[in-house]
Amino acid sequence: MTTDADRVLVFDVVGLQPRHVTVDAMPALADLLDDVVATRPAFPALTVPAQSTLASGTDPTTHGDVASGRYDRATDTVEFWGRDRADRQRLWETAREDGATTGALFFQHLIGTDADVAVTPSPVEDADNELIAMNCWTNPDGFYDDLRDELGHFPLHNYWGPAASVEATRWILEAAERAVDRVDPDLLWVYVPHLDYTGLAEGPGDAFEAELPVVDDLLGEFIEARRADDRWDGTAVAVVSEYGFNAVDTPVFPNRALRDAGLLSVADDGEGGEDVDLDASAAFAVVDHQIAHVYVDPEARTAAHEVLAGLPAVDALLTPGDCDLAAHPNAGEFVLVAAQDAWFQYYWWDDRDDAPFYATSVDIHRKPGFDPCELFIGDEGMASLDPTAVGGSHGRVDPKTFPLFGVGGPAAPTLPEGPIDARSVSPTLADLLGVTTDALSHAEDASVLSR
Repeated sequence: MTTDADRVLVFDVVGLQPRHVTVDAMPALADLLDDVVATRPAFPALTVPAQSTLASGTDPTTHGDVASGRYDRATDTVEFWGRDRADRQRLWETAREDGATTGALFFQHLIGTDADVAVTPSPVEDADNELIAMNCWTNPDGFYDDLRDELGHFPLHNYWGPAASVEATRWILEAAERAVDRVDPDLLWVYVPHLDYTGLAEGPGDAFEAELPVVDDLLGEFIEARRADDRWDGTAVAVVSEYGFNAVDTPVFPNRALRDAGLLSVADDGEGGEDVDLDASAAFAVVDHQIAHVYVDPEARTAAHEVLAGLPAVDALLTPGDCDLAAHPNAGEFVLVAAQDAWFQYYWWDDRDDAPFYATSVDIHRKPGFDPCELFIGDEGMASLDPTAVGGSHGRVDPKTFPLFGVGGPAAPTLPEGPIDARSVSPTLADLLGVTTDALSHAEDASVLSR
């Protein structure tokens, strides 16, 4: 059954799973959500691929986000967390074209979106990627100036790094309040990152569950304010998540193995350490949690395959013949999948003295791989060099880590039993909001409300 809603509020609560929404742990969400089911994420279950799948209704082989970072063969560079919209078409863009007012806060790839209200970090940095001034890109122009005047600067140091905390999530939800005051969009999609920090640092155990009430309190405050406004009777609230966490205790180092085999080359980093020389390397790995894309020159593929196949704690070595993702032009020649209790770290050195100068920094630009050690203060800098400290990871698609899709509020529909395909989330929300089928013709799965 389809229930038309006048307003749909969507919260992407990273790391949340159906088992977490209980009266004891998350009373506000448990009271709000009538139905909570599991979703089956597209592979790989990483931040940018998962966000793009949830919001577009397409999988990574279509939207092209095969990881949170990628190697650009044309420029011989690795980039993580690119923030431009490019040609991505998410629900807030699709619904706006169909006549709805829309908003999106703190998703990746937001710069340039035409959502009626949007906010995403865009700090001003110098040529060495050092922070000059905190800033956010917003639509409309000037909205960040208003947010800064009321809330202070977005606390970037609480968003990622050893000081990551609930203060970033609090600021985001307070900014969402101002977005409602300013535009009151028919669709508002908000990224809620707090549980990600504990999930990565500590894993999915007691420390993670202790943070559930913290997030629940903040979401409860936001929902209570909406209950009091004149649109509440036509409001549906959806809670989605990108992935759940695996407990991990085994870091894996594909770049060390490739270097030992003579396939990865290094150069002086100018500060007494070693940097990877991407141009001179026959093979190197861009790591992203439990997934690694390995880029290999044609003549080195047999040797690299032999090296990587012998790595411990690797569950799969995928080639273009094994899956569509590995055949995508943005993917590496090989895609590695870690065992459930393992994850990939980017290090290519063994001796601490050989580490590049940025290894102990919180530096999302220079590192050719995601570095969760940035959540821990190091002995010699802001970031730790102890990969054994990391307690949780994600990227695999395992039933025990399936995230959730929950709906509630006066205009909420009834969901079928899960797990449901993550590609159906966007079509379901579009259906709920009354967005036309033609406007969502690019989606690869149907709304679950029609089943």
